[in-house]
Amino acid sequence: MEENQNQETPKMSSVDETEELELTHTDKLVGVFTEPVKTFSMIAQFPAKSVDWVIPIFVVIILVILSQFLMLRNPQIKREQQDKMIERVEKQFDDAVKKGQMTREQADQQLQQMEENMGSASIFQTIGIIVGVPIGMFIVFFVVTGFFFLITKFGLKGEPTYKDVLVAYGLPMYISAIETIVMAIAALAMSKFLTGVSVADFMGADKTTLSGFLLGKLNIFSIWFYSVFGIGLAKMSKSNDVKKYVIAVFAIWIFFGLLLFFLAKQIPFFANFLG
Repeated sequence: MEENQNQETPKMSSVDETEELELTHTDKLVGVFTEPVKTFSMIAQFPAKSVDWVIPIFVVIILVILSQFLMLRNPQIKREQQDKMIERVEKQFDDAVKKGQMTREQADQQLQQMEENMGSASIFQTIGIIVGVPIGMFIVFFVVTGFFFLITKFGLKGEPTYKDVLVAYGLPMYISAIETIVMAIAALAMSKFLTGVSVADFMGADKTTLSGFLLGKLNIFSIWFYSVFGIGLAKMSKSNDVKKYVIAVFAIWIFFGLLLFFLAKQIPFFANFLG
């Protein structure tokens, strides 16, 4: 009896040692920036945790909302956004007048009324930011992770659960958090509304043109994000072929960017998503 108990003791300590290897969320946060391959390799040894994607996305949502408010508190940026809005509406009215859908007098009257109501419109803009940003980000998050889950499972023949993909995509969100902070600081310094920190954003290039689209992809934070995501996707899928996953992630990113670009040429509404 005593001999059997002695044989079982090492097994118990072995389990305890394995459990001690699991990283805390703070360790994972730091590891995403310093050693993503090693970090995701260790994360993949344990069941995926919801906290590893919930916290990062909430951090980014809060930072995006704060950055929007900070930018719109700047008088020059606020005026720039109002001028762009008026310009878009004026173009729509001009088209409507040409098509005979309204008279020039009606168009001028409505445009003047809109300019007078700009103050009250800012209230709706505030509500739109507070409500729209979280909803929009969660929709994009779940659509993207769902798509990559299918690609990984059936295209790359990986072995992830959907929760694994959520973690692989969620933890690199801390890179997006840094990008949001840099974007807000740059916007306030330049007194210019920014939606990113790509070359196109700083140059003010039109992203609906091919050159603007390509310059929009020259974003060190986006490249960093998708590189880490590719690493995370590989490791969470129990694959050692990290290069294959990283290439696949970048290929899909560029492909859907181009698809959106050409859709925007045919349907102007999609131009809103090129930022």
